[in-house]
Amino acid sequence: MRFEIPQFINVQDKLFGPFSFKQTLYLVGGGGIVYAIYRTLPGIFMFILGVPVAVLSIALVFYKPNGREFIDMLEAAFVYAMSEKFYLWRRREPRQEVNVERKKARILAPGELPKDTRKKISDLAWSLDILDFNADTDEE
Repeated sequence: MRFEIPQFINVQDKLFGPFSFKQTLYLVGGGGIVYAIYRTLPGIFMFILGVPVAVLSIALVFYKPNGREFIDMLEAAFVYAMSEKFYLWRRREPRQEVNVERKKARILAPGELPKDTRKKISDLAWSLDILDFNADTDEE
């Protein structure tokens, strides 16, 4: 038995021309609100309230920031604005210096190595000589 797998599940069906049902609702709803504002308010108030509503409805249909719908960005902004934000700031008391006697570092002359380093270098050189000697005997 063969099953058909839908191919384009993330593409909305087009209802009216190039617009999906949601896009059509945004355009018709925005146009209806602008018309209601036009019929009820005098000229200057119509522009103050009607233009932002028209711009919002057009942005909901055509503007896609980062390939996502504008309504998703508005929803994220609304959730962020309404969510609880908790900021905590505490003043830290200055650290008190502990009187610990420290050894003064001696400045070394150029080419002079500390005693510990000299011992480590000689041990490393000796182990390299031994490894090199063992490698020569294995080849024969």
